[in-house]
This record gives sequence, structure tokens and C-alpha cells, in this order.
Amino acid sequence: MDLFEEKFSNSMISDVPLLNRITHYVVKRKGKQMRPMFVFLTAKMMSDSTLINEKVYRAASIIELIHTATLIHDDVVDSSDKRRGFFSLNALWKNKIAVLVGDFLLSKGMLLCIDNDDFDLLKIISKSVKDMSQGELLQIEKARRLDIDEKTYFKIITKKTASLIASCCALGASASNSSKSQINKFYELGEKIGIAFQLKDDLFDYGNRKIGKPTGIDIKEKKLTLPLIYALNNSSESKKKWLINSVKNSNDYVIKDIISYVTEMGGIDYTQKKINEYYNSAVEDLKYFEDNEFKESLKKLIKYVIERNY
Repeated sequence: MDLFEEKFSNSMISDVPLLNRITHYVVKRKGKQMRPMFVFLTAKMMSDSTLINEKVYRAASIIELIHTATLIHDDVVDSSDKRRGFFSLNALWKNKIAVLVGDFLLSKGMLLCIDNDDFDLLKIISKSVKDMSQGELLQIEKARRLDIDEKTYFKIITKKTASLIASCCALGASASNSSKSQINKFYELGEKIGIAFQLKDDLFDYGNRKIGKPTGIDIKEKKLTLPLIYALNNSSESKKKWLINSVKNSNDYVIKDIISYVTEMGGIDYTQKKINEYYNSAVEDLKYFEDNEFKESLKKLIKYVIERNY
């Protein structure tokens, strides 16, 4: 990971001083870096050597460049002033510069593939970028009408969140010369991990822990996540009408009532049950691969995804 951080930082170097100042700010405030870890562990699982080859490092850098670009664009779309407890780029440098920086990182990720003839990696990551954009737009469309059902919700998070983690696992496998069927298997595994990751994220909206964003922010943004969808599906018509109106006109007091009601209706427990189902299915998928120390490490990372506190 130390060597990766150096390579990742170098992949963002530009001859524009402003851009270098901004990307330095981004690197210094990096997140948990789970996505590169998925790339490395998947690659090590499928490699005859314990050493990481340069293509795997490029795959990890591509993922982190694309992921960082999407976070910057998300902050602009959501008008968010904070990211991981620090000021977002759009808060410091305004929307125009933030969008352009996101575009720059996105293009750097694509060029990293093209310049090294990693067209197998380019194909995987391009599909992920397309899926993420579609998922975000579908969520925005549904938020306007508040008519999202459980099936549509899972379609949104599969595209918006799970596709990138699926790509991490597929990229790691592809960069270590795995077969097409193995790469597809890793993609399916990553998709399940990604869904569990997003479900866990949704639960944070109903908790009181300090996680870098205010509790109830999804409700304020009229995002119907699984706990809320479950409560709506199991409410009487009058309660359903109250719940939808409360979300439409939410404030801090109303959000407390919504959270209490969703908890009472079993929305939190139902979401936790779904997290466990996807976790168990992902662990079951790992049985397809040979046992080694890296497989055990990957199991621990998957477990962390569903047990993390932020």
C-alpha cells in the first residue's frame, strides 16, 4: 500500500500548478482505500508469485483515480461542502474547478490503461463508469417522484456503488492473467460485497455515530434507501402518506420522527438481514477459489465491510 500510494500520487502529476495543489489536497485526505486493497488481494489470490506486478499497481491506481473523480463530481451534484470531515473541493475552489478536476482524474485513469495497452482493464472500468452514471441518474429521477420500490433500489445501488467494487475484483483478476470465467466470478463476488457495503452505508443515516456526514442526510436529500422503503411497504395508507409527506418536507425534528418510525417498523433489522445475506453469499463464492493466505485476508476485508463503524 505504501508503494501504491507513491505510484498513485505520481499518476496525478500535471504541469498546471493549480491542479497539483488540488490533487495534493486530495491525496492528503484519502479515505480507507478499500478499493485498491480489493485489487491487490484478488490479484495475489490468483498469482503464482507473491510479488505484485506493475499491471496490478496500474489497476489499483485506475480504480482510485476513477473513484476519486466520482466523489468530486458527487459533491458538486449534492452541493456538499464536506468530504470525510474536511472541506470538499467545490467548497474551496467552487463547482467549475471541481468538475474540471474530476474530469482530469477520469481521463488520467483512462489514459493509464491506453498508454500501457491495458485494454482488458479499460473495458472493465469503462463499464463501471457507465453503470455509476446510470445509477446516479436513476436515483435522481426516482427521488423527484418518491416512487422507488425495493427492486429499483437494488438496481440503483448495484449500478451506482457495487459496480465499482465489482470492477476492483475483476481488475485484480484480469491484471494477474486469470481466465475469463474467473474474472466473471470475481466480478459477481465484488458486486455482492458492493451491495452489502452500500446497505451498511444506508444504516449510518439512522445512527448517531460521527461518520463524516450528518445523520439523516439521505432523508434530507429525499433518497429512499432500503430501511425507508421497507417501512413504506409495511405501512397503512395513512402512515405511508404521512411518511412520504415527512420526507418531502423534512427538517431536523421531522427526521427524528422518521428515524424512530422506520426503526419501529423493522426497517433497520430488515436491512441488516439483507447485509448478512449478501455477505454469506460472497463468502460462499470464495469457495470456488483455492485456499491461500490472501483468500483469508480477503475474507477479513469482506467482513470489515459489513462490520465497520464509519
